[in-house]
Amino acid sequence: MGFAVDAIDCRLAGGGLARAALHEVAGASPAYGDDAAASLFVAGIAARSSQAASVLWVMARTDLFAPGLSQAGLKPDRLMQVEARTDQETLAVVEEGLRHGALSAVIGEVGAIGLTATRRLQLAAEEGGTMALLLRRWRRTGRDPIVEPSAAVTRWRIGCAPSTPLPVAGVGRPQWHVGLVRQRGGDPNFWIMEGCDAQGCLALPAESRDRSASADRRGKRQAA
Repeated sequence: MGFAVDAIDCRLAGGGLARAALHEVAGASPAYGDDAAASLFVAGIAARSSQAASVLWVMARTDLFAPGLSQAGLKPDRLMQVEARTDQETLAVVEEGLRHGALSAVIGEVGAIGLTATRRLQLAAEEGGTMALLLRRWRRTGRDPIVEPSAAVTRWRIGCAPSTPLPVAGVGRPQWHVGLVRQRGGDPNFWIMEGCDAQGCLALPAESRDRSASADRRGKRQAA
């Protein structure tokens, strides 16, 4: 499943995210803004995974902000929330949801998780043909959760970036630092992107699009 952004998709092994696989996301820091950006990044992926099936989100506290998720493409009528008391309960529910095979994606918020547990989730995702998304919260671990060993096919760090100035006063589309920390069969990478729109899609910032278009025009003139 691609991001529909060539700058990202061409750097991903296979041209996109594997659907029946485990992907791991964390904020770039413990700051609330980075944590929220990571949540919306996950919501956007889940929203695009399939429009015909529901998304299961398992967490310790049902504190999701529905309007924010909806703005990132994940509508309330597609979302099922389950509250778990411990990381172990969360992992058990996530694994069961993945093996069920009727969901478009399963999201689990966890703190500490071992390599063996991530291998189980990867196998469950493969068997159920369902995308698994682990949202790693700094507040649950007290340290960078992405440094721990994991069987995830991709691992991401998401943080806030300054928004592009608008020609008139107002609130612009958020911009994120999108870091692909690790991917199986490919290299790490880093981008600055505009945050998810109402379809869950990222986009290049306007100035990057302008530079890319100018480069394309120069290339065509030189070829002619």
